[in-house]
Amino acid sequence: MTEHSADPRDQLGRVDGAGDAAPAPARTDPVERVTPLELFFDLVFVFTITQLSTLLTRGLTWTALWHVVVMLGLIYWMYDGYAWLTNAVAAEGARRQGLLLAGMAGYLVLAIAIPDAFTGTGLTFGIAYLMIIAVHASLYVASASESSSAAMRALAPVNIAAAIAVLVGGAVGGVAQELVWTTVVLLLWFATRAGEGFEIGPAHFVERHGLLVLIAIGESVVATGIGAHGLTIDLRLVVTAVLGLLLSAGLWWTYFGGGVEPVEHAFRAATGARRVRLAFVGFGYAHYAMLLGVVLAAVGLRVAVARPAAPLSVGHALALAGGCALFLVADGWFRWLLGLRRWRGRWLAGLVIMLAVPVGTQVSALAGLAATVVLLAATALVEQRR
Repeated sequence: MTEHSADPRDQLGRVDGAGDAAPAPARTDPVERVTPLELFFDLVFVFTITQLSTLLTRGLTWTALWHVVVMLGLIYWMYDGYAWLTNAVAAEGARRQGLLLAGMAGYLVLAIAIPDAFTGTGLTFGIAYLMIIAVHASLYVASASESSSAAMRALAPVNIAAAIAVLVGGAVGGVAQELVWTTVVLLLWFATRAGEGFEIGPAHFVERHGLLVLIAIGESVVATGIGAHGLTIDLRLVVTAVLGLLLSAGLWWTYFGGGVEPVEHAFRAATGARRVRLAFVGFGYAHYAMLLGVVLAAVGLRVAVARPAAPLSVGHALALAGGCALFLVADGWFRWLLGLRRWRGRWLAGLVIMLAVPVGTQVSALAGLAATVVLLAATALVEQRR
């Protein structure tokens, strides 16, 4: 594995994943692969990413960005909760699959409520969020291994209290809603001792999050199609659309270009509490930042495709290049946490790619998009040569 370093954190070890305790005889082998139902769940979840970018496209302001940051914090907290769930509990049997489908239904309703969550549909968002958490808690406590179930029993009241606060905040609305939801996100992510007592199967965990990133990057391809809707198909539009696809390919290469095997190997090498910590920080914080980067890049991409000849506003230029930069920096952070190489290059590339901002604002959206793609490609070429 050329990607993997000789860092002491990479000493090989193995911890078995959690078993499957009910209702059939207990099974102790780890959940090794993502099931089609989990992938279906991820497709529904990524619809929320699309809705967040739609909210910012409708009005790119600091307040709207704050709302997106807060909602993504709430949404991704529970997405990761389901990822931890299916890592310990195989998605098998009609009862479990039915409950996962109920969780998906909650996410779908929540996604529909996102665009107006702070102006009228906050209560709907809160009800859907409470449903998502209730389904998650009941399935985990009933089905997980003894150690993971005990950990979930300690965490479930925190999640339920958070959902009730979100529901109440959504019902009240206004400034109170903003303060309550922001406080909930801060408490969940920074004051909750999440992960303690859980057992994690590396193969499934790495694959599940990789598939999430892959599907989320696909949202930027969707953004290209949305931006081109209703426009006359000419050479400029074709070039802009192809550049949008290349931008998505650049994000894909950033995460997957070195393969996922080094990530799985490094994650498997971590044992006990260190593996849990990597799961929470690397696959939690760092992946949250990557998803936020995809949302921002999609916003800038929609505008660039829709109006390629016009200069971008400063906000949209920052969203386009800054979203890619955030993705690069977060990926570098993720690699650094795992003890992998190339993280310094990702951080440097995140700074360099911001040079595309003045190109987009002073020349045209098409030029800014082209500059962003060129800088992403340069990052890939430099790393390949090294």
